[in-house]
Amino acid sequence: MKLAIPVVLAMVLNVVYNMVDTWFISLTDDPDLVAGVSICAPIFVLSVAIGDIWGLGGSSLISRLLGEKQDEEAGIVSAFCLFASFVIGLAFMILMLIFQKPVLLLLGANNASIQHASSYFTWIALGTPFIIFSMIPNNQLRTEGLASWGMIGAVTGTVANIILDPVFIFTLKMGAGGAALATTISNVISCAIYLVIIKKKCRVITLDIKMAFRIGNNVKEILRIGIPASVTNIMFSLSMMLTNRALTDYGNDSIAAMGIAMKINMISQMTLIGFAFGGQPMFGYSYGCKNAKRFKSTLRFAYILEAGLGILFALILCIFAPFLLQSFIKDANVFKPGIEMLRFMQISSVLLGFSLVATCVCQAVGHASGALILSLSRQGVLFWITISVLPLFMGFTGILLAQPTADLLTGIISFVIISGVVKRFKNTVVSEAPA
Repeated sequence: MKLAIPVVLAMVLNVVYNMVDTWFISLTDDPDLVAGVSICAPIFVLSVAIGDIWGLGGSSLISRLLGEKQDEEAGIVSAFCLFASFVIGLAFMILMLIFQKPVLLLLGANNASIQHASSYFTWIALGTPFIIFSMIPNNQLRTEGLASWGMIGAVTGTVANIILDPVFIFTLKMGAGGAALATTISNVISCAIYLVIIKKKCRVITLDIKMAFRIGNNVKEILRIGIPASVTNIMFSLSMMLTNRALTDYGNDSIAAMGIAMKINMISQMTLIGFAFGGQPMFGYSYGCKNAKRFKSTLRFAYILEAGLGILFALILCIFAPFLLQSFIKDANVFKPGIEMLRFMQISSVLLGFSLVATCVCQAVGHASGALILSLSRQGVLFWITISVLPLFMGFTGILLAQPTADLLTGIISFVIISGVVKRFKNTVVSEAPA
């Protein structure tokens, strides 16, 4: 819990970055403007996914190296991930700006929303190096038990976003572009704070660029876990795009409603993700030092916690759905379908937690194939199948049932994979280390 709670807060605050934008934009009561911002949400998520390659992939390896008492090697990995992420962020920014129009059309923009979407997209694209970079120290600080310090960077950035949003959107009359600019500046502030924390507080994590060039074969190990880890968010970005495109036949009101419902639902999802991944260093340490007893007890606690939280959030969001949707927008054509959308999203809350824990364990112990299968399933292959098939038979309701159905199937797969991981670990441990 000491490791997880700061991670939960940091991840929820990451959602608040986007949610604050949507809330201030929704005050305009313009569904086309809300739809334009919602259409661009996959770009923000994709930036986070790229950051996860180096953030989760690097932190997984660092945890195992610390468990094996290889502190210097862990420092090399941390330095490489920090510098590589920013360089890749610059490359991603250039690509997004070059291919802006075709990307927006692919995301589902139409004549009514493309102007607002383009304005938001431009500033978010310019901020991608900082969005991507911020994911690295946020993950690495947990490996040294400094999760609470990582939270400080996230909190400061979120507060800055809340202050800047109304200034840029309303005072300077920048609309959707103002919301994105506020998010970009807030991420720059967070990155600056992370750099100070690393310099002042960290023992192993380092900004020494000379160490980054000593990475050697560890790049393969980072990518072996980082790519499957990032696939989770890449698939989330894809699922948002597929959902928006499926809703185009029902108008911008439906796209706006789904955008708001998804943002509200992400609070519960990111809380579940935070508790699952907050325990990742524990799994990595236990696996690295062959402590099977601690590994199993951590796994059992994680499952119980995730199941309880899943049920709690499902009840809260179902009951308060009308209030939550109307707090964003008063247009009945938007908030009424949004209520139904949000409630459908809660059907599979418990199974989501189980899948997240299984994914976290696979990443922590270096089981790349298991992590990849789970990452590709829930909001990837299985979701693509369900959202392609169910609407053919159930129409609008089929779109809403697509994700819960994919969650159910992924939950079954996760139990099979995690059983195999635990069994293999038990077989490789000759003698348990002291608890």
